[in-house]
Amino acid sequence: MKLVLFDDYRLGLLDGNEVVDVSSVSEGLAIDPGTRMNRLIERFAELEPKLKEAARSGRRVSVNSIRLRAPLPKPGKLVCMAVNYMEDGTRTEPPPINAFLKSPSAIIGPGETILLPAEQATVFEHEAELALVIGKAGKNIKAANAHDYIFGYLNFIDGSARGLGAPGMDSFFPGKSWHTFAPMGPMVVTADEIPNAQDLSVKLWVNGELRQDYRTSDMAHKIPRVVEWVSSVVTLEPGDIIATGTNHWGLGPLQDGDELEEEIEGLGRLTGIKVKDTQKRSWLRETHRQKAAREAAAKGASS
Repeated sequence: MKLVLFDDYRLGLLDGNEVVDVSSVSEGLAIDPGTRMNRLIERFAELEPKLKEAARSGRRVSVNSIRLRAPLPKPGKLVCMAVNYMEDGTRTEPPPINAFLKSPSAIIGPGETILLPAEQATVFEHEAELALVIGKAGKNIKAANAHDYIFGYLNFIDGSARGLGAPGMDSFFPGKSWHTFAPMGPMVVTADEIPNAQDLSVKLWVNGELRQDYRTSDMAHKIPRVVEWVSSVVTLEPGDIIATGTNHWGLGPLQDGDELEEEIEGLGRLTGIKVKDTQKRSWLRETHRQKAAREAAAKGASS
């Protein structure tokens, strides 16, 4: 299933270019509309037959006539893996496994805007990532059983502010948790529709220019190990999100007026993510790969 929240956080199923209104199934699930998807996931085994029935008779609307929302606007936890890719073979061995908690208040959905804070970061960047959605509670989960705890997947962009925080100290909080720094969507796709999440194409465009283009097969610590390790630190709950990290070679600067799109194979396209910076700062528009090539060329020319 392709689950969405739309308009006033009504529950829907995406079917091609239409959304089927199945909000009748979610009535009474949550007082707070922002946690509606969490509660649906928690009771999915019970509610799945009702969803399928509602899908046959529910009101259909064009996706162009509604406002899609972040599909999981209030996860209990938003865990982001740090430095979790082999970077196209430029790493000789996996880095130590690591992660950080990103504030759920940073979440925005399709068509919303990343607001760059006034703090003097050295640069602001995008990180396109595959995110896992947890389906049932668990701690100390074994890697062999990890997929039993994954409800589904979604597109996720980890907004990052570089160079903030005291020197020599962990800068994840001022670097990652600003309001609007966690675009996601447009839907949660249930795990049964993604046969192999460990080999998906991940792409991100800025102003129509392809910047990130990699596969999840390049992941250093694979999905089962990620779930195993995260659940050894915290108890995972239905609706929690684990972002699995990014390949850094395609990262580049974000600045005022930019528009982002992300597409992961089988998970649709997250569109209309704009960037606003009241200070109108600018950076050299190059990816990490382009910067490395430029610096290597300059070094060669001077030697």
